[in-house]
Amino acid sequence: MAFLKKAWLPIVIVLLTIAIYVVAAFNGFVAKEEAVKKYFSELQATYQRRLDLLPNLVSTVKANSEFEKTVLQQVTEARAIAQQATQQALPEGKGFGEMETAQSNLAASANRLIAVIENYPNLRATEAFINLQTQIEGTERRINIARKDFNGAVQDYNQGVRKVPASLVAGLLGFKQKEGFAADAGASQTPEIKF
Repeated sequence: MAFLKKAWLPIVIVLLTIAIYVVAAFNGFVAKEEAVKKYFSELQATYQRRLDLLPNLVSTVKANSEFEKTVLQQVTEARAIAQQATQQALPEGKGFGEMETAQSNLAASANRLIAVIENYPNLRATEAFINLQTQIEGTERRINIARKDFNGAVQDYNQGVRKVPASLVAGLLGFKQKEGFAADAGASQTPEIKF
């Protein structure tokens, strides 16, 4: 009888060690997945800041100048589409591409608006416009930082999911790789900047 107890002891220790490893790996994946969600939420909040600032810019421009209404309308429409896409997006990929496309279109519309504004020196000199322009520039920097943080969290998560032996646990428990942000097609080409 004592011999059987001694024979089972190593097996119990091995099984206990495996169970502890699986629990620790699971908790690690959960923590990394929550970090991805956190940084994605921060990115969405930064996008929301952009969405909130643009109507103020449009209003300031409308109040101080008379020029192409189509540019203002494009910004307003792009904002509405971007707002809907941002609210519906999830970090797991559902709506992720649509959100990025809508946000890129919104940024392009805002850039067209700013380019048109360059033709109005009186507007550029107003304190309200200068303040809004500074806030928009700051928001764009925040978006870049939020994207970088999100991609870092996705990279950390994906490394955990892919490394052996944790990849075995990840596969068994349903943790799959996530997708981060990638540059738009043609982003490596130098844009033309007009002053």
